[in-house]
Amino acid sequence: MAVKKFWTIDHACGHTVEADLSDRPADRRAGYARWLAGRDCADCWRTSRPEDPEATAEWLAKQRVTEQAEAEAWSEQYRMPPLDGTDRAVAWATRCRHQLVSAAYTALVVEGTTSETEWEAIEDAVRLLTRAGWWLDQRDADPADLPELLDAASTSDRPTENPHY
Repeated sequence: MAVKKFWTIDHACGHTVEADLSDRPADRRAGYARWLAGRDCADCWRTSRPEDPEATAEWLAKQRVTEQAEAEAWSEQYRMPPLDGTDRAVAWATRCRHQLVSAAYTALVVEGTTSETEWEAIEDAVRLLTRAGWWLDQRDADPADLPELLDAASTSDRPTENPHY
């Protein structure tokens, strides 16, 4: 029997929606449906948001500054090398790298079975990937897949010289 693709979601706002979850892996549909049930439906969410585009843009700019500062502090703390690419891509990829690696640590070490020693090897492999585009391409990846993604990275994603860390 196949895992269902269409779920009836009773949202927190009281509305009921038939949601197509076929774009999610089968083993994640039930959890996502449960998460959706704890939130307002899309229509109620949209009406609760401020419609002032300037306020939204201002909030988003502040959020990006905060995220960028956190990502840069994390990069320094864990001796992550600077990324290669355009200024805009590097800034975004720095945030993506921080989010993915932090989430992978939680998934693999805190909640999983990866030892700290095994994690150090993963972290060392992370340091070798300096192409901003690679991190941008992985921004939606499942954090638990990080070791496999690191193994699959090509030589063009890594610097050609020995790193100096």
